[in-house]
Amino acid sequence: MTLRIGIAGLTGRMGALLVDEVPAAGALLVGGIGRPGSARAVPAGATLHADIAALAAASDVVIDFTHAATAVAHADALAAAGTAWVLGTSGLAGADEAAVAAAAQRIPVVYAANFSAGVNLVLALAERMGAALPAADYDAEIVEMHHRQKVDAPSGTAIGIGRAVAKGRGVVLEDVMESGRHGHTGPRKPGAIGFAALRGGQIVGEHTLIFAAATEQIALTHRAFDRRSFAQGAVRAARWLAGRPPGLFSMMDVLGMG
Repeated sequence: MTLRIGIAGLTGRMGALLVDEVPAAGALLVGGIGRPGSARAVPAGATLHADIAALAAASDVVIDFTHAATAVAHADALAAAGTAWVLGTSGLAGADEAAVAAAAQRIPVVYAANFSAGVNLVLALAERMGAALPAADYDAEIVEMHHRQKVDAPSGTAIGIGRAVAKGRGVVLEDVMESGRHGHTGPRKPGAIGFAALRGGQIVGEHTLIFAAATEQIALTHRAFDRRSFAQGAVRAARWLAGRPPGLFSMMDVLGMG
């Protein structure tokens, strides 16, 4: 039976790529929903559904690249319909993530900061480096740059890298995170994981993890040149979810690295 995939965020940048990638992967594109008032047209060959509930009813899996403000409503609608969910929306707050976790008790969910294979390898390496390089000796800093239209900072991928480092060090990121330093901040706090967010032009995404010690510096960088890698990864996740039991999964699970 052909897998039916819907797209939440049909009129966005990722939506246009997913319209190509879903049928290319042998799945059936059932259409999607777009942002009300969006200036972008619905991609050719795609059907616009009335709302998330209608899309969920028509789909086996919904791929969701929308806005953090939609997370709770989408979690409720997809859980109620029993529709699997691939969620790539960034900037989710604690309450949003709690709604995602609650939905995952009823449906299978892949929630990832980034769907590219390369970034997920970086996340795996970041955790190992965090464990191997003591916080007392190696200061961890994460620098990211994205296009001028991006509305959240730091990026979801940057936070994912920070969480990987924190996990390797046996701490919670929120307890050691330093972001947006400005003015007379005093010396760097021991064990902090720092973030710097740059915005400009049409940069798809650049992330660098730096470990700086008194005697050496190590930098791990990923640069994305085409959003299509994210779309291909999201479709791969959707196909992987088909037939899975309820649960909260990551792209690491999809890649067999979980």
